[in-house]
Amino acid sequence: MFSITGRGNSGYNNSGNYNSGRGNSGDDNSGHCNSGNHNSGNYNSGHYNSGYRNSNYYNSGDNNSGHYNSGHCNSGNFNSGYGNNTDRSAGLFNTEEGTVRCFNRDSGKKWHEIDHPDMRGFKLCEWISASLMTEDEKKRHPDFETTGGYLREYTYKQAWANFWAETSEENRKKFLNLPNFDADTFRAITGIDVTKN
Repeated sequence: MFSITGRGNSGYNNSGNYNSGRGNSGDDNSGHCNSGNHNSGNYNSGHYNSGYRNSNYYNSGDNNSGHYNSGHCNSGNFNSGYGNNTDRSAGLFNTEEGTVRCFNRDSGKKWHEIDHPDMRGFKLCEWISASLMTEDEKKRHPDFETTGGYLREYTYKQAWANFWAETSEENRKKFLNLPNFDADTFRAITGIDVTKN
């Protein structure tokens, strides 16, 4: 006999709400045996994890006690490697935060020592309401009448062109002031030629 004690559960033995997995005591989990919330992995006691056995938040790797790790077995934060007890390491078994490589060379600076540009306006896709759709877009997406619009997708370099045109001059200068800035490398990645207005 299945036990569903929370609301909106499609799994079983859940005491939380809106779980599709089983054995969850948190809410909105699609994995199993989570005590946190919004996990798609299993055995997480933190929140928003897609990996397994994480005790903190926003990990896509496994067995992390830190936050925002895509690697495994990290006790620090923002690591993509494994076995790290520091922050922002892409390597293995490090206890000290390293300096950041910028434009293919070491910057000599740690992450927090750099004046980072604001990337929040960078979009690879965005919702376009029906009133802003072109006639061609309406023909290619006839279901817009039902959905009220459609999701417009951009290539990586199109997204960069849109972002660069829309961001502030102050923010553009932050890119140009990054350590080791190299216009050719920036153009190869983004498609943007900063030598031209």
